[in-house]
Amino acid sequence: MKAHQLALAAAVLGLIATSVAWAQKSTTEAIDEYREMLQDGNLAELYEMKGEELWKKARGPKNASLEKCDLGMGAGVVNGAFVQLPRYFADTNEVQDLESRLVTCMSTLQGINPKEIINGKWGKGERANVTALATWVAAQSKDMKFDLPQSNPQERIAYEMGKRAFFQRGGSHDFSCATCHGEDGKRIRLQDLPNLTKNPGDGVGFAAWPAYRVSNGQMWTMQHRLNDCYRQQRFPEPGYASPITIALGVYMGVNAKGAKSAVPAIKR
Repeated sequence: MKAHQLALAAAVLGLIATSVAWAQKSTTEAIDEYREMLQDGNLAELYEMKGEELWKKARGPKNASLEKCDLGMGAGVVNGAFVQLPRYFADTNEVQDLESRLVTCMSTLQGINPKEIINGKWGKGERANVTALATWVAAQSKDMKFDLPQSNPQERIAYEMGKRAFFQRGGSHDFSCATCHGEDGKRIRLQDLPNLTKNPGDGVGFAAWPAYRVSNGQMWTMQHRLNDCYRQQRFPEPGYASPITIALGVYMGVNAKGAKSAVPAIKR
């Protein structure tokens, strides 16, 4: 091949590479712009409003509000609580995430039967109320940095359990959480897949739930997101607020240290 032909071939290859890179960049930018437009009318605000009402309203057999609920910062304190969850609670002797802790408070303070939530369905009944409460509580920590405690032995054990679960492969497709979220630069269809083992990926992954999902018109919490991830991996779906989902929350939450909470976010 002559020199001018080599030069032409190199130029064509360079143009193709540039075009591919531009197309990928423009797709990512277009998705970001789409989300930003939707954010102005994010329906998560309706769930926030409902959650605040539920927090202050006297309900349940004990006709009490949740205003004395301790989310780790003291009774009734919500500002900053979300970015330090999951964490260990002495009264239950368990590591709990936001949703499981809300279930505890609803049970002890209001007398609501936890089974109504644990055995319930997404988007219905008391489980839907927990979603609204979680959205409001989490929103009170918006733009605050994640800093999950790891001083208690159970918190450190939960982190190691979550790490093991994150990398555990299985199911009919031999998938794990890490299959999609363990490396940089992965994507499925038009969706970038954040690396949840570190920042900044964990800051746009873990730090963005609860989020309103446009595709099905529902507010999803981290519990819901993890449950659906197991379904997509063809694993048995975990129980609501089960130890494995809380452990995964600890693993991702600790990895998100320093990232700002984006809740309530909006997703496709």
